[in-house]
Amino acid sequence: MAFDKQLLDILACPVCKGKLLLPVEQKELICRFDRLAYPIKDNIPVLLDTEARELSSEELEALKQKGG
Repeated sequence: MAFDKQLLDILACPVCKGKLLLPVEQKELICRFDRLAYPIKDNIPVLLDTEARELSSEELEALKQKGG
């Protein structure tokens, strides 16, 4: 079972309350504003800032090029 993309309409970044993106790989939810990636474990997003990893400039640029 894959992550339900309809959840993106109601989920928000816990830090800035901004919109989250779901890249094609569907392994993490991305907040471009805070440069954070939240893991998805067993199809459940883990929206804890302590579990998030910081995105590099290269990763952010790659997201922009993919239309994210």
